[in-house]
This record gives sequence, C-alpha cells and structure tokens, in this order.
Amino acid sequence: MYTFPNKLKVLALSFMLIGLAGLIYGFMSAPKTIEESKAIVAAAAHHGDGHGDAHAAAPVAHTEGHGQEHASAGEHHDAAHDEHVFHQLSNKPWAALYVAAFFFFMIALGTLAFYAIQRAAQAGWSPVLFRVMEGITAYLLPGGLIVIAILAASGLHFNHLFIWMDPEVVAHDKLIAGKTGFLNVPFFLARAVIFLGGWTAYRFISRKYSLAQDEANDDSNHVKNFRWSAGFLVFFIVTESIMSWDWIMSIDPHWFSTLFGWYVFASMFVTGITVIALITIYLKSNGYLEKVNDSHIHDLGKFMFGVSVFWTYLWFSQFMLIWYSNIPEEVTYFITRIEDYNITFFGMIAMNFLFPLLILMNSDYKRTNYFIVMAGIVIVLGHYLDVFNMIMPSAVGDQWFIGVPEIGGFLFFMGLFLYIVFTALTKAPLHAKGDPYMGESERFHY
Repeated sequence: MYTFPNKLKVLALSFMLIGLAGLIYGFMSAPKTIEESKAIVAAAAHHGDGHGDAHAAAPVAHTEGHGQEHASAGEHHDAAHDEHVFHQLSNKPWAALYVAAFFFFMIALGTLAFYAIQRAAQAGWSPVLFRVMEGITAYLLPGGLIVIAILAASGLHFNHLFIWMDPEVVAHDKLIAGKTGFLNVPFFLARAVIFLGGWTAYRFISRKYSLAQDEANDDSNHVKNFRWSAGFLVFFIVTESIMSWDWIMSIDPHWFSTLFGWYVFASMFVTGITVIALITIYLKSNGYLEKVNDSHIHDLGKFMFGVSVFWTYLWFSQFMLIWYSNIPEEVTYFITRIEDYNITFFGMIAMNFLFPLLILMNSDYKRTNYFIVMAGIVIVLGHYLDVFNMIMPSAVGDQWFIGVPEIGGFLFFMGLFLYIVFTALTKAPLHAKGDPYMGESERFHY
C-alpha cells in the first residue's frame, strides 16, 4: 500500500495556501468601479504599457478636431469603451481562476479517457498503470464541481466571462440572440451537470469493478469493466465536444470552429498521459510500482510524442482553414491572439510541438526518466498556456498579464490536485493483481 509522504502533503498544502493568497489578492485588487478601472489604465500608461497608452489616447482620437456633434458621439463611445475595459479588468481574477480550474480538471478528464481506451481495447501493456490512472481520475468530481461553481457564478452575474449571459448584450446582438435556444443559463448548467454526472459515474463504476477483480475467482468484473468502458467512450466523445463548445468556445459566442472539440480533446489527452508518466516515475523512484519497467515508460513517451503531433495537426488545421479563407468574423479570433498574445501564442507552439518533437523522437530518450520528466514539465506548462490562450483573449482582451492571480490560481489547483490524487493512491494497492492481463503487462517488453 502506498503512504502519502508528509513532505509531499506539506508541499501540496503550501501550494494551496500560497495560491489562495494570490487569488484573494487578485480579487481584492480588481477594480470595483469604472473610475478605478480608468485609474488602473492610466497608471499602466504612465509606466509605459503599450495597452495603457492606447486606451489613454483613445478619448483624444475621438474628439480632437471635430465639432460638437462628433464630440458628443465620441464621449458616448468613450463611455462604452471605459465600461468595456472595466469588465475586462474585473474579469481578470475570475479568468485566472477559471483557466487554472479547467486546466487541472481536464487533466483528470483526459486521463479518464485514456483509461477507458485501455479498458475497451483490452490492452496488455497498461494494467500495471491502472491504479495510477484511477488515482488521477479521483480529482474529476471535486475539480468538476469547482468548474461548475464558476459557471454558476457567471450565470448569477458575478462576472462577465460569458457575455451571452448578459440580457442587455443579447438584446442588442442579433447573432447571440439567434443562439439563445442553446445558449441559455438553465440549459447550459443542466448540460454541465449531466456531463460531469456521466463522467464521474463511469469512474465510480469502473473503479468498483477494478477493485472487485482483485478478489474475484473469475473474469466477470473485468468483462463488465470492458463493456462499461466501451459504452462510456461513445458518451464521452459526444459530451466532451459539447463541453468544449459550452465551457470555452462560448466565451466568444461570435466565433466557432468545427474542429474545436477535437482540439480541446487532444490538449487534455496529451496532458493526462503526461501526468500519468510523471506520477509513475515519481512513484517508481520512491520504491513503488516495481512491475513497471522501461518499456512502460517508453510507451507513455510514445503517446506523449504521438498525441503532441496530433494536437499540432489539429492546431494547424484550424488555423490554416480560418486564416486562408480570411472571413472577418472567423479570422479575428487569431488576429486577437497574434497581436495581443504574441508571446504565449507562439511560445505555446514551441512548448507543445517543437520541444516534444526534438526530445521524444529519439527512442532511447523515451526510456530515460530524465528526458520524460523534462519533456513532461514543458508539455504540462505548454498546455496551461493553451488553455490560457483559449480563454483569456475573449475574457480580458488585451488587459492580460501573467501575474499574481494567474500564478496563484495555478499553484492553488496544483496543490489541490496533488493532495486529492496522492490521497486516492493510498486507498487501494498500486498493483491491480486480479486483472487477467496483468501477467502480460508485467512481462511487457518493447
């Protein structure tokens, strides 16, 4: 049985406390009025911030050299602009919270999908890793409830992350008004509850059969697990796509992509596999998982490499199809990210594609823990930036900065993730001895 080390427990709790302090600071420092928002923008302009200069100069551009009528129109436009910037700055701590909450939740969901695929495929190499996967997916329910709580807070107008939830916006926007049959708060939250309920129900059922198989005299629990896993994958691929439209794409309801569900899936899938590899290596280095060998690490490295390339294919396909068609309502999505998020947008490509490609292409490197850990840390951080790039431009526009609330959110949820996952690992033996493919997995050699 695994024992949760006190040092790791203290580290996880420390991350949570430091992260919580950062989030609280973010909410306390957010503007409460439009005047406070204007003061923040003016201060940014005074310190030479390019965005602040642009916003500070805007009123002059609207009024200079025009008559009284144009000045009045300019003042009206400036007031609308000031309110828009106020909402963006108010959204900043909420967006930081949401990015981190969704990111760590998607690690658990991506791991659950990988686990279900192994079960449905009756893979012979992976049973020695099943308990690690089951431990990671323990975060699914608490992490999902936090995400749904943030979505509910949006529906109650505590923030403006989802502009389609604002009746005034809908009343003056024909495009959003045409989507109200799908994008309305009750149906939106009901879908979220159904999705999380289905995912966690499968996790509970599969875990139950997995533990029961350890004490069984036949393979009946394994067969039931196989059937449930095959059925779950059908449910998952439909609900994951809708979830990605709801929870991320609808933050910018004027834009859509038919590839988006697959794109989000690839991101959560590769991040989940990477975390499986990192936790497996950590446990093995501490004397656990003695049946795991270099070939298992090599296979995880192959998945990290392969799905990174798959993610890049989807990223480029979405980008290329939208960019060369040059339709204004589509291409603005990428223009915003290239102009205002240049560093994170292109840095993400280097971290999620170039780095894994160069490191994990070599077969020997995929057997070496050092290279897997190094590549894994970069992939995890790179896909945090991926989620950041998906959410922040529509939520806070060009008022972004990776500062205290963003780092605080990441640390808080990383600490919570570590605490829940490693606590779950103590609840059952790390060796799923009853699995009928365990012998094949123990002898696995690539």
